[in-house]
Amino acid sequence: MLVQPNSASAVKTVIGTTGVPLSLAYLGAALREEHKIRIIDALTLDYGTEELKGELKKHEPDVVGITATTPAIYGAYDVARLVKEFNPDVKTVIGGPHATFTANGTLDECPELDVVVRHEGEHTFKELADAFENGTPLKNIAGICFRENGGIKETEGRPYIKNLDEIPFPAYDLLPMNEYRLGDRRYGMMMTSRGCPYACIFCASSLLCGKKWRARSAENVIEELRMLKDEFGVREIEFMDDTFTLSNGRANEICDLIIGDNLDISWSCSAHANTIDYKLANKLKKAGCHDIFIGAESGSQRILDFIGKSTTLARIEKAVETTKRAGLNTLASFILGVPGETRAMIKDTIKFARKLNPKYAQFTLCTPYPGTRLFELAKEKGMLITSDWRRYTTVEPIMHIPGITAEELKKLFNWAYISFYLRPRFVFSELINRRTFLVKKAISGVYTYYRTNRK
Repeated sequence: MLVQPNSASAVKTVIGTTGVPLSLAYLGAALREEHKIRIIDALTLDYGTEELKGELKKHEPDVVGITATTPAIYGAYDVARLVKEFNPDVKTVIGGPHATFTANGTLDECPELDVVVRHEGEHTFKELADAFENGTPLKNIAGICFRENGGIKETEGRPYIKNLDEIPFPAYDLLPMNEYRLGDRRYGMMMTSRGCPYACIFCASSLLCGKKWRARSAENVIEELRMLKDEFGVREIEFMDDTFTLSNGRANEICDLIIGDNLDISWSCSAHANTIDYKLANKLKKAGCHDIFIGAESGSQRILDFIGKSTTLARIEKAVETTKRAGLNTLASFILGVPGETRAMIKDTIKFARKLNPKYAQFTLCTPYPGTRLFELAKEKGMLITSDWRRYTTVEPIMHIPGITAEELKKLFNWAYISFYLRPRFVFSELINRRTFLVKKAISGVYTYYRTNRK
């Protein structure tokens, strides 16, 4: 049994869905040939303790795998405890970015967890399930951290999967696909590449999936798109790649196949400011892309250099202008409260957002997630305010920033949203009435802020 725990989610509240738990769907596909698999998306189905108990009683699993993000990790611990209360002999396994980078700490924090799967899980979890079934030792399985003789053992790392086309398509049929919707359209998520050559200090992607970019072939991507549309009625796709446009040639090829196949789907993706030009942006638009996410991050070149963004303010301006000219709805993201940032720099970032004038802006507070260089820096400099993972949501201060109090940072965060969305040219009520996917994603932070900070 594979479980996505239930947890408080502003994204779900505002958008209506958090989307497909792709990691579990990939694991389900890797395991199903040799093992009976059940996926429980407790977040989407809003399952509580009693519903999970019912699933455990009904299916009596031998192994339960759990995934969770950093702020949802305690929900994963609750699931593990529930499983062990149901049957102490059931093996409990956890994976995902947080567990990958805090493997020993995760097992220390939750005694009910038996094994951590680190990094990519398809091959590792399959070997692990086979070992549990056959009663063989775990020490020879690469990419795990596990309990043994009262201690915690960590095995060698596993090489990344070279050919992503060899991975079976996610087991969508094991998920409540009818529940993933944006308005009246069935909504899906796809991963077409893994790895990231960039080295932003606030992001763990290059450490989780490697700095070498590995991509599925355009034909393989189109085959999955056809399956989602024909078998599940999915007409709205969000490509989850860190940078869908990293290879101009492959992005063009995917677009050409979408157009040539007359797939008639709508979709969104992410681009780095260095990887988008008008010709490609125009092709994305023709192929059905309506929303594009660009990480602008800051209005200070000094901060861009510090966070390792590998771009310039001029390139960011050009990227946003280019996508807007092509008719794409652009969501630009900005990070406030970076170490070394001053009030003036934060205000410059807010002004830069207004200058860029993307369709939507998303502001977050700089959050040092485990696995990132930012997290190591914050620990080394004694900047961490809390180790309560529930608070690592990007909408409340997690680090001490010299010269700026946490309360001041909250006010600046609040002002960033107000000053962008309440401009005369952008009436907030009109924005809400549009209720597009991108605006909902952008304002989920606003919802969380007001829900947690109102007095």
